[in-house]
Amino acid sequence: MSEQREQIAVQVKNGPLRRYPWGTTVAAVSRDETSRSRIVAAMVNNEMKDLRFPLAEDSTVEFIDLYSETGIKVYQRSLAFVLITAAAELFPDVDVTVEHSLSKGLYCELHRNGRGVTAADVTALEERMRYIIAEDRAISHKRMSRQEAGELFAKAGQAEKSKLLMQMDMDHVDLYYCGLSFDYFYEILVPSTGYLGLFELKYYPPGIILRFPSQENPHVLPPFEEHPNLAKVFLEAEQWGKIMGCGYVSDLNEYIRSGQISDVIQVAEALHEKKIAHIADFIAVRRGAVRIILIAGPSSSGKTTFAQRLTIQLRVNGLRPVSVSLDDYFVDRHLTPVDENGDYDFEAIEAIDLELFNNHLIQLLDGEEVEIPYYNFVTGRRERRGKTVRISRDQPLIIEGIHGLNERLTASVPRENKVKIYISALTQLSIDNHNRIPTTDTRLIRRLVRDSKFRSHDAVGTLKMWPSVRRGEERHIFPFQEEADIMFNSALIYELAVLKQQAVTLLENVDHREQVYSEARRLLSFLAYFHAAGPEHIPLNSIMREFIGS
Repeated sequence: MSEQREQIAVQVKNGPLRRYPWGTTVAAVSRDETSRSRIVAAMVNNEMKDLRFPLAEDSTVEFIDLYSETGIKVYQRSLAFVLITAAAELFPDVDVTVEHSLSKGLYCELHRNGRGVTAADVTALEERMRYIIAEDRAISHKRMSRQEAGELFAKAGQAEKSKLLMQMDMDHVDLYYCGLSFDYFYEILVPSTGYLGLFELKYYPPGIILRFPSQENPHVLPPFEEHPNLAKVFLEAEQWGKIMGCGYVSDLNEYIRSGQISDVIQVAEALHEKKIAHIADFIAVRRGAVRIILIAGPSSSGKTTFAQRLTIQLRVNGLRPVSVSLDDYFVDRHLTPVDENGDYDFEAIEAIDLELFNNHLIQLLDGEEVEIPYYNFVTGRRERRGKTVRISRDQPLIIEGIHGLNERLTASVPRENKVKIYISALTQLSIDNHNRIPTTDTRLIRRLVRDSKFRSHDAVGTLKMWPSVRRGEERHIFPFQEEADIMFNSALIYELAVLKQQAVTLLENVDHREQVYSEARRLLSFLAYFHAAGPEHIPLNSIMREFIGS
């Protein structure tokens, strides 16, 4: 072996350049570093790697700990595998399904013949998980052919995994093992169960919530927050997936392969229209009392199209809503609050002139004519352009914006005169019974396509901006979601198949030297599960059109 091959140079981010023997694992390098919390993975030359990865060339390494969203996802995914393993060892007749995020945890269900899960089952399951973690049991992985993996899952009674693997265009599959349990994950796990000491299982009929730390403080479990309204919407989404016979990606792929995707699109769109009509009916019954309709939701949830479609349904009910833009009530640029980095924080509620906005609301609701300002984003100042508005009793105001659920925004108006609507894309589809599709991934892929089509942004720009967008949502939207009178799920069961082609083209153009390269590769791996579908059967008023155009 040559001198160069015996030693490699490793540049750790914010650390010194060190030399290690060829083949040294990332875990061995991490032992020379200090971290605020446990290191669970690493970026090696801008690619996500688990800690067992051997370094075979000069490399740059950035360690991922639990103070990052990526690190928490590795922790959460690994903890879910321990839950699945514990359930298999305790209850051989039980099937575990990982459903969705809820109450700062992961909502899961245990399906068994004859009876549902009990509090005693949950206690026993948590004890078994703690035993497995105390063992520091290895979580190993084994590469095998796609055919071999598919047959393995078929024999284990996991038909949806076998079916999906047979649909995919790949030669090999990496399976993870923990004791006698094996599973397939499209993202990495920690090397052993000893990394996962902090967790809790909470009985939450008809299932359980797997609780884990947050990136804000990974050394403690966050306080439990009850989210009954959100749980109800997720349950409804799950039920509709079952009704449509499309709970997993393999089902969707089969509809596409068989040429029946148009039926799925029509039913999904009809469900949206029915829901929007019901919301309009709810408001119309309260005509006179409801003067303001507030619409809020995270990025790429489809707020704009929803507001337009709700306006039409309200007009069907004899109402004539008027829209007011919060953008025109921004304070002048020099008065905008700044964030912890000293940058303007346009998403803070203090970036809006709350006093002027509320004064105008009072005047409008009293029947007075109001001159609406215009905010010039180039100069960073409000301007007067002579636009006046006056409304009557049958003209509710529609206000769309991230702060719509925050009572401070419309503090001058009594609560009984407002209807608050929360909209988000709460994905009802799962990859399989153990691999859910995060709502944030659906919205990010929506935004990638929209930003390219309508805002001249490439994937690099959108991916770099996304962490900031997510921080704003965590601060200004999600804490208020249970304040909503109505929740609308804007997810469409077919959408990722339609978004795939455009999103893949954008993501494949991300250069390997870019900081966001690893995230681009992760999303490409995720989209590889889906067969592509065309947009020709999508109605022109669909929420999808907000992202794909036409």
